[in-house]
Amino acid sequence: MPKMKVLNGNMLIAQSGGPTAVINQTLVGAVLQARNHGCIEKVLGAKHGIQGILNEDFVNLGRETEANLEKVAQTPSSALGSVRKKPTAEDCEKIFEVLKKYNVRYFFYIGGNDSAETTHIINQAARKAKYDFRCFHLCKTIDNDLRQNDHTPGFGSAARFVASAFMGDNQDNRALGGVKINVIMGRHAGFLTAAAALAKVHPDDGPHLIYLPERAFSMAKFAKDVKAVMKEYGRCVIAVSEGICDSKGQPIIAAHTKEVDSHGNLQLSGTGALGDILADELKQRTGISRVRADTFGYLQRSFPGVVSPVDAKEARSVGTSGVKFAVKHFSDGSVAIQRKPSKRYAVTFERVTLKSVAKETKHMPAKFIHKDGNQVTDAFIDYVKPLVGPLPVIGRLKDYSVAKQK
Repeated sequence: MPKMKVLNGNMLIAQSGGPTAVINQTLVGAVLQARNHGCIEKVLGAKHGIQGILNEDFVNLGRETEANLEKVAQTPSSALGSVRKKPTAEDCEKIFEVLKKYNVRYFFYIGGNDSAETTHIINQAARKAKYDFRCFHLCKTIDNDLRQNDHTPGFGSAARFVASAFMGDNQDNRALGGVKINVIMGRHAGFLTAAAALAKVHPDDGPHLIYLPERAFSMAKFAKDVKAVMKEYGRCVIAVSEGICDSKGQPIIAAHTKEVDSHGNLQLSGTGALGDILADELKQRTGISRVRADTFGYLQRSFPGVVSPVDAKEARSVGTSGVKFAVKHFSDGSVAIQRKPSKRYAVTFERVTLKSVAKETKHMPAKFIHKDGNQVTDAFIDYVKPLVGPLPVIGRLKDYSVAKQK
């Protein structure tokens, strides 16, 4: 890696987009690493992302004790607060005035692809203004849809929540029967919904059906699939991505919501509409009377007690690596997690360009999705298992039927 000149000044860090269970590990990793470099004088945190920069709403993270930072690292959600805001040209001009005012020479923005786009916009404006500073995006998103990354911090813990929830919900469904539909986060990528497959312990366990944004969704086929499972098992547990679309690429939920965020994304979470639509359609098309639907919604993002140890460790390393890259090697970039091509699970943390991560998303590879489009493959299970870690032990009674013993 190239050796950069020493740049003296202050550091500013902020969080953006949806919170996760391990985003504060990245924050704390970066803050503690910054204390090892004399060229970084003060470490400031902006409240609520770039909105905090525009408002000059900063906290002095240098005054935090290491003991308290470690507690914060283990706490879900964004400790600095978050935001969904795409900066305008006018915003960028004001941001630079603020950066200059506080002698900020190191800027780190923790977030997903929209946050990477924001970081890229700020970096481009900085180059145009010939302002000398280091600008880095630190990856995170439970959707696991960032390009250049094998996986992203936040995904492993959210996937662990989903898998654990399905393990319990499967037992509930097994006791009472009928159809249970669970709607999971995932706008364009089905990784998180697919993680529900980890709940299967016995061959007849749910989820029996999994529907992802990567495959066109048909109500007719959906009803047919459910009827087939009901015939085989007498019950059916279903995992559905919130971003499922029809054959024309139109989200199934689109007719029921028009709300968009500042990046133009249709608001999919925070409503149980999709679950209700699917449940009603299923009742009408199949005549099954007991059909229930839940939307996991925001519970998936910041649930304590189910944090994946691997996820927490890697999230910390993303923050640590970002500061090391910025101080010694690169003027800008995004920290990406890349898996080593070995049988034993291991990763590296690499610097990639901001442009290669910004805005656009990746999808689940075809090899992870069953040819019928309603389940995942063993290849996906092998991919996701090390990210989630051990799950609860599930057992069932042996069938020592009294009638059978006579």
